[in-house]
Amino acid sequence: MKRDFTAMRPNQLWVADFTYVATWSGFVYVAFVIDVYARCIVGWRVATSMRTALVLDALEQALWARKHRQGLIHHSDRGSQYLSIRYTERMADEGINASVGTTGDSYDNALAETIIGLFKTEVIHHRGPWRD
Repeated sequence: MKRDFTAMRPNQLWVADFTYVATWSGFVYVAFVIDVYARCIVGWRVATSMRTALVLDALEQALWARKHRQGLIHHSDRGSQYLSIRYTERMADEGINASVGTTGDSYDNALAETIIGLFKTEVIHHRGPWRD
């Protein structure tokens, strides 16, 4: 993708990532799938572990919500969850083209990182503290 986070139509390019939130009873992990064209979250999931099921559930919600996906590209970082056999096979089953960024470079998934930053600023920190 070469850091080109533009799309000419819905369901042309999705970006995905997940983050953690510290709570009084431990960490929770929140995964997002974002439609680049609409700049909106089309799938998300919260879990107490960062296993493949977390990101796969967010993908499943996006697949359910968005039916017309011909030529879709899915971009993520190189996290083990996104490179797992279960995740990549599910995308292949749907005809989704996978794209992954380079290791350790958050700019390769800048749009997803930006959405996560907004989520933490507007939802988590604004309504917290969830934990000192």
